[in-house]
Amino acid sequence: MAGTGGRVTLDGQAGCTPMNAPLRVALPGQAWNVVADDPAGLLFAISYGSNPMETVLTAVSQTGHVEWQRSFPGTGRPWARATGRGTVWVSRPESTWRVLDEVDVNGRTIKTVIPPSQPGEDIGTFALLPDGFCVMWTAARGPLRGKGPRREPRVSRHREDGTLIWSTPIHLGDVSHPGIVEIGEDSGWQVRQKPAWAPREVTVAHHEPLMIAGECVAASFEDRSGLGRTFLLDLRTGKTAATTAPAPGGHKAIDGDRGFLIGAQGYGAFETARVTTLGTRVATCPSHGTLAIGADGVVSIVEMENYRPSRSRFQRLAPDDTLTNGPALPGYYTAPAAVDQEGTTVYWRDDQLTAIDPGLKAHPLAELPGTGITSRVLILDNGTVALTLDKDLHLIPTPLAPLAASTWPCADHNLQGNPVAQTL
Repeated sequence: MAGTGGRVTLDGQAGCTPMNAPLRVALPGQAWNVVADDPAGLLFAISYGSNPMETVLTAVSQTGHVEWQRSFPGTGRPWARATGRGTVWVSRPESTWRVLDEVDVNGRTIKTVIPPSQPGEDIGTFALLPDGFCVMWTAARGPLRGKGPRREPRVSRHREDGTLIWSTPIHLGDVSHPGIVEIGEDSGWQVRQKPAWAPREVTVAHHEPLMIAGECVAASFEDRSGLGRTFLLDLRTGKTAATTAPAPGGHKAIDGDRGFLIGAQGYGAFETARVTTLGTRVATCPSHGTLAIGADGVVSIVEMENYRPSRSRFQRLAPDDTLTNGPALPGYYTAPAAVDQEGTTVYWRDDQLTAIDPGLKAHPLAELPGTGITSRVLILDNGTVALTLDKDLHLIPTPLAPLAASTWPCADHNLQGNPVAQTL
């Protein structure tokens, strides 16, 4: 596939401009995400500092120059959301409270919001709304919990000044799954499904815990086993519209005006469901992995399955739910993908940055060794790809076209890290 505006082709045909070498920017600790205000703007990498109880925000130019760094008290769950107005929000603890700080392009805190909370609560994650915030709360861990009771999870909505609009308690309820079995005297030493149990600790889901599409909030929580549920709430009132059945955690996405894609992987599950904002499952796809949706509504699935040797593939899921097999995929750990305007998908996996063109042909772009703790892939100006691996931010020149316009992850969520589709 040929690039435009003087870019090289993915195949690197003779006569095209050679690509520059990738840039690597060392960060002070384990990196968790990178966001950008716009394709040509500063990058904001969020990482640990010297330990998980320190959060560091690093501003980096697209030439790899560190503009500034800010350290904040941490909770072990660092999050950053860019606004599109030259600022970025981070969450942090302060005494017994949890606060949200807005930081400008010069590294200065220009606004602090204190959403009402109880001692022992922690911000699991949050999203920026046009008129405020949506926050997922869980019990604080370690020294931040204090000596009080363990707090139950909840979801809340706040105005721009932090004033509470609504707060909805979350009850995960008893959980079980056919793939979780036990054997013992009670079962006559026969293998049987483990009876449902009450979770002892509930946290936000590992993958895409919070998504907002139109007037629907999809908030996912799970217990230590990895089983969880997604709660669909009315953004206006906080009322619960539906709750999914307990299932192993998986990757998720905003599915345009249809609702959400909700994946499940583990304990024998390997699927992705289309779920409406009212909780109706309208289709189930026998595939699971990181998800990216192009402007045409086609879903790119970079499969992830706990199975060795790998039997995963790159898949494309059409709007009519037709599934098309692409190349086989080695390895397992994957940086969630992005899609450009020409329908090419780019992702990191097995120490390799790879592009899959519209004809399902794979094109290696760069070798990038990593352990598998990654951010989502960003496509910036002039085809530059940005992502974090371990303790580094990587900037890789590529022949990719500009980012596609789509609800996931190719609009706000991809660059700004904010999982909100405001217009459907």
